[in-house]
Amino acid sequence: MQDHQHHHDTHHDDGRQSGGTVTAADTASAGAGHPGHGVHQHPGHHGPGHHGDESTARHDDDHTVHTHGQHAGHSTAMFKNRFWLTLALSVPVVYFSPMVGHILGYIAPVFPGSAWIPPVLGTVIFLYGGQPFLKGGLQEVKDRRPGMMLLIAMAITVAFAASWVTSLGIGDFDLDFWWELALLVAIMLLGHWIEMRALGSAQGALDALAALLPDEAERITDTGTETVPVSALRPDDLVLVRSGARMPADGTVVEGQAEFDESMISGESKTVPRGPGDTVVAGTVATDTSVRVRVTAVGEDTALAGIQRLVAEAQASSSRAQALADRAAAFLFYFAAGVGVLTFITWTLLGSVPEAVTRTVTVLVIACPHALGLAIPLVIAISTEQAARAGVLIKNRMALERMRTIDVVLFDKTGTLTKGEPELKDVAAAEGVDTDSLLALAAAVESDSEHPVARAIVRAARERNLAVPAASEFTSLTGRGVRATVDGRKFHVGGPALLRKLGAVEPSALAESTGAWMKRGAAVLHVIDGGGRVLGAVSLEDAVRAESRQAVGALQNRGVKVGMITGDARQVAQAVAADLKIDEVFAEVLPADKDKKVAELQVRGLKVAMVGDGVNDSPALARAEVGIAIGAGTDVAMESAGVVLAGNDPRAVLSMVDLSRASYRKMWQNLLWATGYNVLSVPLAAGILAFAGVVLSPAAGAVLMSASTIVVALNAQLLRRVKLNPSEVR
Repeated sequence: MQDHQHHHDTHHDDGRQSGGTVTAADTASAGAGHPGHGVHQHPGHHGPGHHGDESTARHDDDHTVHTHGQHAGHSTAMFKNRFWLTLALSVPVVYFSPMVGHILGYIAPVFPGSAWIPPVLGTVIFLYGGQPFLKGGLQEVKDRRPGMMLLIAMAITVAFAASWVTSLGIGDFDLDFWWELALLVAIMLLGHWIEMRALGSAQGALDALAALLPDEAERITDTGTETVPVSALRPDDLVLVRSGARMPADGTVVEGQAEFDESMISGESKTVPRGPGDTVVAGTVATDTSVRVRVTAVGEDTALAGIQRLVAEAQASSSRAQALADRAAAFLFYFAAGVGVLTFITWTLLGSVPEAVTRTVTVLVIACPHALGLAIPLVIAISTEQAARAGVLIKNRMALERMRTIDVVLFDKTGTLTKGEPELKDVAAAEGVDTDSLLALAAAVESDSEHPVARAIVRAARERNLAVPAASEFTSLTGRGVRATVDGRKFHVGGPALLRKLGAVEPSALAESTGAWMKRGAAVLHVIDGGGRVLGAVSLEDAVRAESRQAVGALQNRGVKVGMITGDARQVAQAVAADLKIDEVFAEVLPADKDKKVAELQVRGLKVAMVGDGVNDSPALARAEVGIAIGAGTDVAMESAGVVLAGNDPRAVLSMVDLSRASYRKMWQNLLWATGYNVLSVPLAAGILAFAGVVLSPAAGAVLMSASTIVVALNAQLLRRVKLNPSEVR
């Protein structure tokens, strides 16, 4: 609560850094202060150049591009478009397939050219719909890392070749797999489309950071002002920042005083006063008046650019995890290829080359079941949907998978575990003064102020149903407090600076109470009459959310440690930690050092989930195994995280833990089913039990393949039974 302690004190002005290039670290003290009483706080303006929504839109489905793994160079839109066209072409292919007709007991219409519908459309499907898998398989061969793409490419290539051999009547083979080829390509495109939608785009975080800067700036010259691109600014330039505009670069205020919205840097919603000599950061907003600023850093040297680099580095370091399905696919590729070779050799040695070809082709085609391609994407899709219903947006597949392994959840304090706004905690009156009357008097004096502290005092008086008298002649004493006339008498409400200014002295009994309040980091305001007598005092603290206690206890019951990180003073942090019974506390942490604390925990062998809401949290969110952004936070924090909470309820983290564990079980169940199907069906297709008269025909293999897909889909649906509503999680 050090940020509230000096609401009415000039001490924080004395300690503020001035001069030099501001860094992300400088915002620790900058975010700690609050504006003087009586100054109206405007909501933060986006100002020119704020294109956060546009940035997010640019990287929506149609432009999500991955640079690692099997999706390299492929966009979500590509898979989506190819899926829909392939699905449309698959309908006539399946309908006119003799094998499907025989299985389902119908006869397709016969007309000139009808027999060529499956081959022609199947070829289009193979070349168009199968292109991503053919290219991906070729790349996996070059990389010597066989996986899902190579497995799919092998199956559709063998099916394509065998089907053309059958359609052309070569060798009298009965290997009509056109319908299976069509459905295999369609379902694999669907699976990859679903998967890529779930992955999201890491690039969005960097664009959201860049979007905080305006496009142009007003540079002051000898003859007036000129509008120039931000890129044209140089250190020592003088710029005019108007009310509602964003800072185009880091700098030092040389003229004027304004309330700055630094929420995009500090994550705090409260504005802070900035005047001559104070440093200001690129991307922050002057909310009420214009100021003149001397530029100290531009472009890559700004604090915002530094945070941007940290986000990029952290995201790159955490993007190399391999999907479970890829590992299963690598196993199945070697398994199927090995069995295929053995099958061909064995049947050839037995003197039946046609049977060797039939058995081998059947093995290679059914080696890539639809179930394997849908096993994880289906679970992810349903998990994402269920999470969204609980107010949790899963932006990164690996975040969902990793959440079950988390050892510690590291919460940012303000606005996450606490409400991020002051709340009246205690009232102490001097001898002969009633506490209710004191609070009513304080509320009267503060009634015309828009300051958060003033609103908290007035709100507390109303909640206690106190009769608040009318006040007049309200005056804000910047940096000290406020003054007003109540019932014809003047009264002051303010902090230590006001006491010094008025020469007022606290009674010793009252000083004991206020001293204890200050020791735990509370903001203390005194009520003083016109004669300089201290009538009493009130304390205000950042209120702990009731949900936080439940969230911390429930996480610990699940075997997960809870940590807290904050820029607040140690005594403030310890008070909140003791209240919530938190396991580990990092206090007085500069914004630029938050990701270092995450790294420290990781060095100790712990897997970390970071919960935060500000730009200064972005590197830590990206560095952690799982980054969880509070929905009320900045666009950048949300882009940097793998998970976004729509609200501020910390219990939603529990939903993520439970969902991760449940979905992981479903992933493994589906993978075991899909892989187990192969382990059993491939040897049967190879004819291992042919001596006993048990041979899996191509048609039967295809039917079992479809049945496997149905089982996987139904099993994934069971995830809908997991309770994820934060209010229901225990």
